[in-house]
Amino acid sequence: MDVRELTSPEDLRAASELLAGIWRPTDPMPYEMLRVLQHLGGYISGVYESGTMVGACAAFPAADGSLHSHITGVAARGKGAGFAIKRHQRAWALARGVTTITWTFDPLVRRNAYFNLAKLAARATAYLPDFYGEMPDELNAGDPSDRLLLSWDLEAPEVAAAVTGAPPAEPEAAEVVALTGGPDGRPVERDPAGARRLAVGTPDDIAALRAADASLALAWRRAQRAALGGALTAGYSVTGFTRSGHYLLEVCS
Repeated sequence: MDVRELTSPEDLRAASELLAGIWRPTDPMPYEMLRVLQHLGGYISGVYESGTMVGACAAFPAADGSLHSHITGVAARGKGAGFAIKRHQRAWALARGVTTITWTFDPLVRRNAYFNLAKLAARATAYLPDFYGEMPDELNAGDPSDRLLLSWDLEAPEVAAAVTGAPPAEPEAAEVVALTGGPDGRPVERDPAGARRLAVGTPDDIAALRAADASLALAWRRAQRAALGGALTAGYSVTGFTRSGHYLLEVCS
């Protein structure tokens, strides 16, 4: 994968069109917005496979000196495209004295949770219920837009190791599985009262579930909001994500 910073009008238009194709029928990053973002010193990159742009990313400078990575989309899921973008974004930020990158993602999307928390060693800082309000694009339509806010400490030893392909070890197993999938695919909740370490599950594939059974997808959203959002509010912190699809949390000392 070849990742490049995008600066020319032609490349910015190509990135805008690619992102619109992913989030159809909406246009999440019109060319004009990307052009202004580039002019103001933001981060815009494209990832190429065999000379063709297959992904794009845009990030805004934040008032606190961090970088907020607003959108990343990969149209053709070339192996390693997302990881290549984050490696490039980290190097770009550090070269400009930026040491923290934040972004949000849908906590029901299992593959993204594993990528962000296990492979990149980012850390969750807040659960944001219905962050964007109603979203009409095909990826999110009909589901509250809950998001998990992440912070990526670019100078942390575990992050430096993760971007070389050495992610941190999985934390200790949970004492209570507060949310998991039952035999019928429905969310099963358990009271975690008194447990120091929790696990909170995800559905196998929330995108497929939304298309097949919107009411069941909504049940998962509500259950995870209560379990994961409730745990963070109660003082737990996310310590990792398992290959089996569970967030691991531990109560803060």
